[in-house]
Amino acid sequence: MRNVELFGALGHRFILLNESEPGEEDGIRSNQYLIVRDGAGVLLDPGGFGVMPQVLAEMLRYVKPDRIEAIVLSHQDPDIVGGLSTWLELTPAEIYVSSIWMRFLPHYGLRDMSRFRGVPDEGMECELAPGLKLRILPAHFLHSEGQINVYDPASRILFTGDIGAAMMPIDRDEAFVDDFAAHLPYIEGFHRRYMGSNRAIRCWLDTIAGLDIDMIAPQHGPIYRGKAVGDFLAWLGKLECGIDLLEAGGCFRKA
Repeated sequence: MRNVELFGALGHRFILLNESEPGEEDGIRSNQYLIVRDGAGVLLDPGGFGVMPQVLAEMLRYVKPDRIEAIVLSHQDPDIVGGLSTWLELTPAEIYVSSIWMRFLPHYGLRDMSRFRGVPDEGMECELAPGLKLRILPAHFLHSEGQINVYDPASRILFTGDIGAAMMPIDRDEAFVDDFAAHLPYIEGFHRRYMGSNRAIRCWLDTIAGLDIDMIAPQHGPIYRGKAVGDFLAWLGKLECGIDLLEAGGCFRKA
């Protein structure tokens, strides 16, 4: 799949970069996103070490490394953070991540934490590049204890990290979800096991309730658009998952 421009107007672009490989986990495409505003860029979940060279090559089609102003990490997993030390060498970017992971990240070999910005539990509104105002929103325990989302009001795209992630077959690489019912088999098992609880989901749904959302862009799998956005959120709001299904002895109740 080629790079997909999800939005482009008035000097503002939101792009799904194609790293061409399935990512750090066999058969699971890991999405990297680039937002560009008037020549300056923000990377969302830049990916693991193995995909970094290809992500860089695709990014260079739109912006130079010295114009990457910020990198946002939705959570602490290696398929997001693994290539970060190289990005720190190539760009002047400040790194935004939940404050609870600030003490964890040095274990990735990151010695200088001076460019890291801890996002508070309640999230924050910030201008990550000149004229590029974004909202960083909490999505705790979905699945990470410090999961964060990014809402871009110009494009009306909500980047959700692992919320909405799909475990797609290796031979499927479509960019969008248009038929949610057909897509459900690729997300149901993952969400039942990896999302923390229905209470966490409902807190997140309350957080995003006032947003005008045209697309939901997860870190794995295709992007929800049109009717699929509402269908996904309605399904998620009723989902039993995580500790809702946990039973004695470490077993999980099947739905």
